[in-house]
Amino acid sequence: MKIGSVLMAKKKLIAIPAVVVIAFLVPLVIKGAYTIHILNMAFIYLIAVYGLNFITGMAGQMNLGTAGIFCLGAYTAGIFTTRVGISPWLALIPVIGMGLLIGILLGYPSLRISGVYLSLTTVAFTEIVRLILNNWTGFTGGATGLKSIPRFSILGYAFRSHVSFYYLILVIVIIFSIITYRIIHSKWGRAFIAVRDNPDAVESCGISLAKAKITAFTLAAVFGALAGAFYAHNQGYLNPSTFTMDMSILFVVMMLFGGAGNMFGCIVGAFIISLLPELLRVLGEYYQLSYAFIVLLFAVFIPGGLVSFVKNLIDKRSTGKPTA
Repeated sequence: MKIGSVLMAKKKLIAIPAVVVIAFLVPLVIKGAYTIHILNMAFIYLIAVYGLNFITGMAGQMNLGTAGIFCLGAYTAGIFTTRVGISPWLALIPVIGMGLLIGILLGYPSLRISGVYLSLTTVAFTEIVRLILNNWTGFTGGATGLKSIPRFSILGYAFRSHVSFYYLILVIVIIFSIITYRIIHSKWGRAFIAVRDNPDAVESCGISLAKAKITAFTLAAVFGALAGAFYAHNQGYLNPSTFTMDMSILFVVMMLFGGAGNMFGCIVGAFIISLLPELLRVLGEYYQLSYAFIVLLFAVFIPGGLVSFVKNLIDKRSTGKPTA
């Protein structure tokens, strides 16, 4: 094992508990409600990016339909809590069911198509979802949106404020992070990487290519749908115009910015890309151009993502030469 890798492993053991402690202390230091709201959104997006990482980062199947998955999860939670009247926690059950259904519906086409054709399929899926929700006025509220979505509550305490929801979503993200870590380092995770690296040799190793792809899509859909549910109960209002192709691209950028296939890359990407536009607003009308330019620079000069770049720097400093 390389010295840099050993040092990186030791630093992770120290850094992870430290980051968790710092995360719990953040609301005590940052008093601005808007900043806490942005962090809450970053946590929600991170769950969706974890899911996208399974299918795109690890299995190598391009998915540009995360916004549609996110949207259906949000509307499933919103409709079951407002129309049926069940609690937000119980509504997570049909949300998971919706994720499983989407995973199967999107997973099977991936057995016959790939590359740009699969990307177009997922893009079409998002657009179809948005159009249906926008025109099904009697059930979804149409362009007017779905209103009065209740907040999560425990023993009568509703997580209405940004700070209270921050602590709730932080605990939820920690749980999802543990699940994600276990999946990445499990038989499933190794199968996903095998599908990405050498799909032709996968079945000769006893791995079902079809099962691996469908499993990856299903995990991505369940994570994305649950993220949408948390979004719905945080916002309290849904509108189909929110869930566009731009949102799907945002999730892809988050994953690539930190490092595709890397769990810690997902965390870094989700938070930097969520906070970066807000930090650049001081530039006024040029902030969007600056944001796009920064993302483009990273895509060109650091294609492996920020986490891999930092790891390579550590390896280079430890061994005196760059790693392969």
